[in-house]
Amino acid sequence: MDRYIFIQLLMPFLFGVGAFSSIVLAIGSLFDLVRQVAEAGLPITVAMEVMALKMPLYVGYAFPMSILLSGMMTYGQFSAASEIIAFRSCGISIYRLVLPALILSIIVTIVTFFFNELLVPAANQRATAILSTALKQDKPAFKKDNIIVPEYKEIDRNGTKEQVLVRLFYAEKFDGKTMSGLTIIDRSQQDKGLSQILNAQSAVWNADKSTWDFVNGTIYLIAPDASYRNIVTFQHQQLQLPKSPFDLAAPDKNPEEMSVAELMEYAEQIRLSGDKKKILSVAVKTQSKLAFPFVCIVFGLIGSAMGIKPQRSGKATSFGVSVLMIFGYYLIMFVCGALGQAEIISPFFAGWLPNFIGIATGGWLVFQAAK
Repeated sequence: MDRYIFIQLLMPFLFGVGAFSSIVLAIGSLFDLVRQVAEAGLPITVAMEVMALKMPLYVGYAFPMSILLSGMMTYGQFSAASEIIAFRSCGISIYRLVLPALILSIIVTIVTFFFNELLVPAANQRATAILSTALKQDKPAFKKDNIIVPEYKEIDRNGTKEQVLVRLFYAEKFDGKTMSGLTIIDRSQQDKGLSQILNAQSAVWNADKSTWDFVNGTIYLIAPDASYRNIVTFQHQQLQLPKSPFDLAAPDKNPEEMSVAELMEYAEQIRLSGDKKKILSVAVKTQSKLAFPFVCIVFGLIGSAMGIKPQRSGKATSFGVSVLMIFGYYLIMFVCGALGQAEIISPFFAGWLPNFIGIATGGWLVFQAAK
């Protein structure tokens, strides 16, 4: 029985992967690539290569959708052909009948997770690099001019938590090794306000000691009354700062081109900046990426439960209902993400609440079908 149900589930699943990935590809990339071929002169061969590299992203999106379609179509056919009645007359419960669908959902969840972690980020990065090169929009690996990096921390002021600037880093130029024209404003001692200003001709990163080697500069020490307390000139000075030059000069990253591990590392890098909005955005994106593969289990439960209900609907109806349910579910995901960005709910619930709601709904539907 398990082998029979599993084989019946597999064919609609493969059909769904092809159908949904093609639809999402057309909406997400195809139209834009066609426009760039027509308007920007993008070579067709490059457009096809970019489209092929984008395909893993859309296949990853199609996996959960295909599980939903597979459950609805397979169990719907069983119901229409009275096979559900035959199974139950043999003493097989509804819970046992949906077990193969649940097992397939768990397998696809694991595949989706590794697919999105290992293949999708690398393919997206490659696609972006190829497209940028073809359109002559190459982005440097690091910022070369006017690097400004603020660093904040949260303090408790009269019972209210506030974000305050503790350090401001500025460099005029960076060639990949040496930063020049540096100014660092230090406000780390909040009770004293501005404590020092450092100007230096250049600085290089000493990786062995994890320190900065500043050359030909001046340190202005500021008194509590905002007057100069002391002025110190130097030819060579070693200072410890929380970031290396490539951390300071790193360009903005696209979360779609990063795995969960890379997102966590990126979150640690931007944590020192104190940019609360950016930190929160990365945290919500990380939780969403972690939670996304488990949508397969949610759709496996909902699809099989809805298919088991007595009905006389065809494949086209199942496909249409699947599209509507997918739209509704992703709308819930979007709303939860927005609530997380607005700090109404935590990043964890912003990513996982749709799954919790979906699993509860699927469990309730299975229970109702078993009554």
